[in-house]
Amino acid sequence: MTDFTRRDAFKITAGGLAAAGGLVAMPSILRAANYPTRPINVIVPFATGGYNDRLSRAFAPYLEKEIGQPLVIVNKPGAGTQLGNSYALNQPADGYSILCTSAAPYIPLTVLLQNAPYKVEDFSMINLPSRDYTLAATSSDGPVKTFAEVIEKLKKDPTSLSIGVQPASADFANMVLAFQAAEIDATKLRIVTYDGGGPARNATAGAQVDVGFVGGEGFLPLKSKIRPLAIFAAEKVDWYPDAPLIGAAGIKTDFVEGSQRGWAVSTKLKNEQPEIYKFLVGAIERASKNPKSIETLKLQELATTWYGPEASDKAYLDNASKMAKYVDLLK
Repeated sequence: MTDFTRRDAFKITAGGLAAAGGLVAMPSILRAANYPTRPINVIVPFATGGYNDRLSRAFAPYLEKEIGQPLVIVNKPGAGTQLGNSYALNQPADGYSILCTSAAPYIPLTVLLQNAPYKVEDFSMINLPSRDYTLAATSSDGPVKTFAEVIEKLKKDPTSLSIGVQPASADFANMVLAFQAAEIDATKLRIVTYDGGGPARNATAGAQVDVGFVGGEGFLPLKSKIRPLAIFAAEKVDWYPDAPLIGAAGIKTDFVEGSQRGWAVSTKLKNEQPEIYKFLVGAIERASKNPKSIETLKLQELATTWYGPEASDKAYLDNASKMAKYVDLLK
């Protein structure tokens, strides 16, 4: 019996197109016809153990099945992802290097604040299944019940509540924007800063601060210990459906999304190797929709939602544009 795989189908399709279109005029198709013939590197611009590293390793068996080649996870941490991003862009545009990364906020931040030698547009998103949003929360047994109550108290007395947040972050920018929209002088607030989201979440859950502004996904293991007050998203979020949207608090405020994590390639690959790009998109889509993949990653609180290249790229570029607009709050 013939073992006919998706990879075989891809080769036949690409080979047929090459024959029909002429061998001289379609060099990218010729290269695509033999792709992939060796392992593919997955570049993670972070150290081992973080979200993207765990996502790449948990997803790898399902993506390998679709691609027909092993994946090699290559961790390239440093300089706020600039090292890994630059490394990825310096690889040949041949489909043997893809990225698993927190595209936002890190790629825009390295461009805006670190003079990175690349542009936001040099990266093309295939799928960003993990979307984090700032969550304003309080301890589950704390006296504050709603975000409207937070606003009311701070308008009367900006020092009446302590606020926990990580400086130079999307969470800090969203906190300032919300309070500016509510006509609260942020310079008079009693703000406690933390070096990372973890300490800020623990301080919120442990009632060391009255209200914390932190990425919501990281709150999930502490869900029983906090009360969500407002999530900075335009629509309900699947992983925290009970969190009230910031708009429900009666405040019209702009906001920056938090981490947008997932799969990307260089725009050079997308433009110069459309058949290879199409093959990678199809493989990642099928692996993302594989029920076993979904079940396995869900157990590790990792996202597999398929948004696709168009929606993922739009979300990434829209967020990068907002980050540029509010760059002073991100410094």
